[in-house]
Amino acid sequence: MDTKRIIGAVLGTTLLGAAAVPAAAAPPADELEAGDTAFVDVAAATVWVEPGTNRGIDKPSMTDPVDLDAWNDSMQDTETRRWLTGKLETQAVLGSEVEVDEVSGDWAKIVVLDQATPRDERGYPGWVPVDQLSESEVFDGLTETKDRAVVTDRKVHLGRRPGDDSGMEVSFNTELPVVAESGDHRRVALPDGSRAWLDEDSIDVYGPGEQPPAPSGADLVETGERFLGLRYLWAGVSAWGFDCSGFTYTIHRAHGIDIPRDAGDQAEVGEDVAVEDLAKGDLLFFAEPGGTGSVHHVGMYIGDGTMIHAPNAEESVSIVDWQVWDEDNEFSGAKRMS
Repeated sequence: MDTKRIIGAVLGTTLLGAAAVPAAAAPPADELEAGDTAFVDVAAATVWVEPGTNRGIDKPSMTDPVDLDAWNDSMQDTETRRWLTGKLETQAVLGSEVEVDEVSGDWAKIVVLDQATPRDERGYPGWVPVDQLSESEVFDGLTETKDRAVVTDRKVHLGRRPGDDSGMEVSFNTELPVVAESGDHRRVALPDGSRAWLDEDSIDVYGPGEQPPAPSGADLVETGERFLGLRYLWAGVSAWGFDCSGFTYTIHRAHGIDIPRDAGDQAEVGEDVAVEDLAKGDLLFFAEPGGTGSVHHVGMYIGDGTMIHAPNAEESVSIVDWQVWDEDNEFSGAKRMS
């Protein structure tokens, strides 16, 4: 996405399906109020510029749980998908921490704390359905004190027991606190107070405050290439779709490198790189013809004159010869973030 945006406990049940597991329930979502800290309680919450502007076909993305596959399926034609441009801000995956600024009916104005933007020093602002958030001091505490499991598969199902895959499907880069282990599985806490299991082959586990090892450019490229063929989604930062900067933001974050959420802001950080010195993992930025004006697109250089990027609503994550693709001479510079 670019800078041109159109600017105690009671018993509950797990979200994992019919075979529910008793758990301490989070406070009802309608008790949220300004100043609260909460957590995204669906696979990915879609953050809107204004509340109540969604269409009927957007309903699968507005519920709890969400059905993002159905949402994507309803937007096969380009214009239906392109309609989202300027209507959405970003997304936030399960477990993401947010600060609530306002509650208005069924909507909450939030700030996504792990997505940097100059628009708000705390994080990325926008509106989400209140039902997609949970307030939980227990989950908050676990995120500070426990190991965290970070999903490395494109998508993976949570399980109600080790080896089970009947639960909620969650995205790459979802981070959840680990509360137990059994063989090659890890039990994780969820924002609603329930628990679930993940296969260790689908996650990396880090201690409190621990970051992934510094990646090589080739590491960044390898991670990005896992998403080849994934359809572009304006505001997307999940395995159900990326926009251009959501793609580069997510790939870097997966390797412990925090960069701003939007392309124009990404272009303001990192180390300048000359074209003749481009290396795998460097970011390529594009602005107006001649490379002037506001940056509106970003891709990742992968070697041999090519880049991988999430192009636009009509296309999917793909690899192109970046100079051939840049037929209007919009290249405005390159940066190295690692």
